Amino acid sequence: MLAIKFLIPEIFLSISIFSLLMIGVFIKNSFETIYRLSLFVIFLIILIILSGDNEPVKIFNESFVIDRFSLYSKVLILISTFFVLLMSKKYIVDIKNNKFEYPIIILLSILGMFIMVSSNDLILFYLGLELQSLALYILASIDRDNIKSSEAGVKYFVLSALSSGLLLYGCSLVYGFTGSTNFEEIASNSGDFNVGTIFGMVFILVGLAFKVSAVPFHMWTPDVYQGSPTSVTSFFSVAPKVAGIAIFIKFMYLPFQGVLNQWQYILVFMSIASMILGAVAAIGQTNIKRLMAYSSIGHIGYAIAGIAAGTENGFKSTLVYISIYIVMNIGAFACILLMKRGGKYIEEIEELSGVSKNHPMMSFGLLIILFSLAGIPPLAGFFAKFYIFMAVIESEMYTLAIVGLVTTVLSAFYYIRIIKIMYFDEPKKPFEKFVDYRIHGPIVLSCILLVSFFIYPSILNEIVSNISIF
Repeated sequence: MLAIKFLIPEIFLSISIFSLLMIGVFIKNSFETIYRLSLFVIFLIILIILSGDNEPVKIFNESFVIDRFSLYSKVLILISTFFVLLMSKKYIVDIKNNKFEYPIIILLSILGMFIMVSSNDLILFYLGLELQSLALYILASIDRDNIKSSEAGVKYFVLSALSSGLLLYGCSLVYGFTGSTNFEEIASNSGDFNVGTIFGMVFILVGLAFKVSAVPFHMWTPDVYQGSPTSVTSFFSVAPKVAGIAIFIKFMYLPFQGVLNQWQYILVFMSIASMILGAVAAIGQTNIKRLMAYSSIGHIGYAIAGIAAGTENGFKSTLVYISIYIVMNIGAFACILLMKRGGKYIEEIEELSGVSKNHPMMSFGLLIILFSLAGIPPLAGFFAKFYIFMAVIESEMYTLAIVGLVTTVLSAFYYIRIIKIMYFDEPKKPFEKFVDYRIHGPIVLSCILLVSFFIYPSILNEIVSNISIF
């Protein structure tokens, strides 16, 4: 009974999923009800987590950990999902994809993420990861009548299954050579790590790199981002990224902290390759969702750079980075959801031509978000990269810092190109004008947070500074 009280968010979420599923099965046309109840469930879980105790607790033979790190990751997952669901409602109804299963599958993937970020054991971690992945497979291909969505789902399923297999093989190797699945027990044997354990660690890294779409395991990202419905793409770009980065930090800093010199350069390579590809490949893109895919690859490169530093400041800078990245992405996808003309949603960048003349508020909001993504001061995106570079330089990884700076300049090109198209090109037919607080609200909030970070950076920094996983 003692353990159950620490699992109230997970238990409440599980009961909610089954309850909503029963409502959906037995009540016809229940999409609207389930959608609102899903938002309410997410809101309640945020309140439950925030009202709980922050002291670290280990339960189930120390395989499940509730600490500030896991709680922060969970809150970030919930907040990002809440806003994605909120702003996607109109889009889902418009494309006639308003199936009651949609919000339930999202809640199911959140449950998997919760288990994953709290895991302190290889078996529990894998169970959480697969629960999350199974839900994401369905989400990617939820628009069954659309050939692109079906294709995206198949690609994601096949490649993700391959990466899961490699990851499971890595976990089995680590268990075989260390004799334990518990992270701390694996760490205690780090002095005796042999080649087999190191190989296991590399296979685990491959699986994790796929989940966060780091180069060279990024190949699914552009196709899935473009092919999936925009509502799904916006979810893929936030919550799974937080969970992926959280477990990345946990793996590198707990079981494998003792072999830092073995994995550090693998992460440096991933980081450099992701930053370069994200900066170069996005330049020629014409589809805004595909551009956001390459943008996400680049940003994951910066996040991994913080982890590669191998210090406490390194992982804390990554947490700040991913938090700000989530805010920017929610705002960006909210703007994409406003690109509608003649009853159809537009995804081509050239369709933004001269949009500032007809939609000044939308274009101004997108301007702030794109400047922040490019890392231009004094917006939050600049400080996110600044913290990463400081942590990297602190660890004397100067090459990584230089590459990061160069790719920041390169990536600014395609962000500024969109701004140029919006403000200086000949205007096309205006988009449909509609006022929807569920879409406009996240844009306004995102812009306020990105601008105000310059004035009040200490709030986020203070929260993150109290987080420790050692």
